Amino acid sequence: VQLQASGGGLVQAGGSLRLSCAVSGRTLSGYVMSWFRQAPGKEREFVAAMFRHGGNTYYADSVKGRFTISKDNAKNTVMLQMNNLKPEDTAVYYCATGSAILSQIYYSSAYNYWGQGTQVTVSS
Repeated sequence: VQLQASGGGLVQAGGSLRLSCAVSGRTLSGYVMSWFRQAPGKEREFVAAMFRHGGNTYYADSVKGRFTISKDNAKNTVMLQMNNLKPEDTAVYYCATGSAILSQIYYSSAYNYWGQGTQVTVSS
């Protein structure tokens, strides 16, 4: 399984970006698809997730109401729409997928496959 993230960039506070993650290779219907981020000097943290089949979405409190995760199963793609961006959103964003169950989706150790990361920088 390979993941390719794209869509990062530099944006002013209050602006928007849309990240995409294309998944290729073997994919399993029960897998969860997620976004994590890692700021310099900090641990990688959960941002958002949804299962490949099913409509429920899950978000970190820090991004609720501003970020939206979505997927296109036909294209094996997961997106992250980020609105009202803040300087504290600056980080490398990673997409990930794996066989994690619901209670595990918030932990990076539960994921089998990772994309290469895309930089998001929000200026104040």
